[in-house]
Amino acid sequence: SKQVGRRMAMILLSSLCAFFASALSAPRRRTTTTTRRGHIVSLSLGAWWSKAASGFSGTNDVTKTVSGIRRRRLGASDIEVSELGIGTQRWGSTDFNAPDEALCHAMLSRAVDCGVNLVDTAEQYPIPSSTDRPEGLTEEIIGRWKGRRQDLVIASKITGGLNVNKKNIKLDCEGSLKRLKRDYLDVYLLHWPARYTPQSNWGQSLEYAWTYGRRNKMVASSFEDVVEAMGELIEEGKIRGYGSCNDNAVGLMGLCAAADAGGVPRPVAFQNDYSLLNRRIEENGLSEACCLENVGFMAYNVLAGGMLTGKYGLDLKDLESPPAAVDDPDEARAAVSARNPRGRMDTRGWGLTLGRYRTPAARRAAKQYFALAKKAKIDPAAFALRFAAGRDAVTTSLVGHTSLAQLDASIDAFRTAAAARGNNPLPVWDIDKVHLQNRLPLFALDDAGAQFLEEDPNIGLIGERIP
Repeated sequence: SKQVGRRMAMILLSSLCAFFASALSAPRRRTTTTTRRGHIVSLSLGAWWSKAASGFSGTNDVTKTVSGIRRRRLGASDIEVSELGIGTQRWGSTDFNAPDEALCHAMLSRAVDCGVNLVDTAEQYPIPSSTDRPEGLTEEIIGRWKGRRQDLVIASKITGGLNVNKKNIKLDCEGSLKRLKRDYLDVYLLHWPARYTPQSNWGQSLEYAWTYGRRNKMVASSFEDVVEAMGELIEEGKIRGYGSCNDNAVGLMGLCAAADAGGVPRPVAFQNDYSLLNRRIEENGLSEACCLENVGFMAYNVLAGGMLTGKYGLDLKDLESPPAAVDDPDEARAAVSARNPRGRMDTRGWGLTLGRYRTPAARRAAKQYFALAKKAKIDPAAFALRFAAGRDAVTTSLVGHTSLAQLDASIDAFRTAAAARGNNPLPVWDIDKVHLQNRLPLFALDDAGAQFLEEDPNIGLIGERIP
């Protein structure tokens, strides 16, 4: 057995030597590295391996731990982000439990004091907005914070779709900088792609509509347009890095190829919905693309709109723990939940919009994950957060909070994950077994026929195309 072991070791060593020799002698091809302020420049593959041998690190590598919270490298840049990021979608919004400006500032101070440096926002926030709480208010709230602003890493987004063009990318960036009272953004993202793509966000779309896609291509900004504008913003010192939100592997590879062809810095981050109930990026190519192209990944809705916290019942007939108000067949009980909402799932607007987290399949899966959390003696929300913190694909998790107590609980979960030092105490295989039984619960509809509008069978739950 020792001889077999030595032989296997020699074969492995020979293969590695051949691989590195091949890489070092390969034709020059652009990858990326960084220069001042995190700006990314081209680097040959051979030079990349030379830097690798001298300690060059890639995306998601842990760079340090601050107050118990790990920092990870974002893409090929020198941007370092905390594993826990602060989501701000509803800061200053019209929601019943939206954090007001004083609470938002208190959360920023608490976050920075506890080692959290990443804040994610967008020009379109808050959602929902109104005339007296307009889009852009969230950035203004962040901009008025008087705390340790130099310690923040801020990511913001330009509204997607046909709003994305070279002129607007630069114009909207200036607007965000003005509202945030900053000279530059650390990361600037497309809120959703310029091009049409199904399931880019939350839809139940079944396939890519070729006819619509071809028509859309004629009017949507190209990958080349996007990276050219982002490259100019980097040259002007207005942003350190860029990327895309609610996108997929097609978008990542398209942006990387366009950047390489145009001599423009590559994207540093993509951002998508990810949780125990939505591991789609691990199977649709985006995780693989992020790994091979050295692009970071920001996960949002890690708590599945609150469904993984345990605050909502998962059985519609449960007498002790009521389901979300919009699902509750008991009208009297639903009215009580609506009058005294436990969270946004009890409100009609969010309850309908976030229906994907409450499909029958999603509720079945969540019930199984709660059983695993109970067996491991871990709070359901902490279980979900620690799961995200332990995934290779995830650079950082963006979590929204409506109180300092919620923020403290998130900080504690990520500190616990960091303290484990790679020895994940979660029952990973048991989690995977549940996943194998409920592969994509957010996109499964047991009652599909009843869910779609009879007058237009091509329209899904919230209006997205069903080709």
